[in-house]
Amino acid sequence: MHAEGEQRSRNAPWVKAVFRLAASTAGAALGLSLVLTFADPPTLPLFVSSIGGSAVFLFALSATPAAQPRALFGGHTGSVLIGSLCFQMFGDALWVYVLALVMTLIYMLLTKTVHPPAGANPLIVMHAHATLAAVMQPVLFGVVILALVAAAWSRLVPGMLPYPSRWFEESPPTLSWGGWIDP
Repeated sequence: MHAEGEQRSRNAPWVKAVFRLAASTAGAALGLSLVLTFADPPTLPLFVSSIGGSAVFLFALSATPAAQPRALFGGHTGSVLIGSLCFQMFGDALWVYVLALVMTLIYMLLTKTVHPPAGANPLIVMHAHATLAAVMQPVLFGVVILALVAAAWSRLVPGMLPYPSRWFEESPPTLSWGGWIDP
């Protein structure tokens, strides 16, 4: 009898980890399915590609500063705006792609809205020669859907951390977060 109890206690962390993995992947699949259904990617397939990276943050790294709403919404909104403005102002040239990405990095660091998947947005916008109006709907609509699914899912599945954990948490929380500056 004692050996069975020990065996169950040794298996408990493994079983819990498998359950959390299954719950996280199911939530991400549901969120992405809804985004792909309602954000109309057949006509705009690249525009929602950064949402895949956001799903990883929201369902696998949900407690990190980069997954919180400030970074999620601020990062996506700013990066789409920067990509669109760079294309509209300077056209389609290699240096403009680089400028848009660098401006996005500066924007996210200064506003503390670093959300790594949003870093793809200016490049996507530039490649698609998209206007701001053409991109905001699928990207922002997709982000809203994904965030709502993550918030609901995290509260429906037992043992999951509730999302969001801190609405306005800065990302990065300090200037030394990335290791480039001594604390």
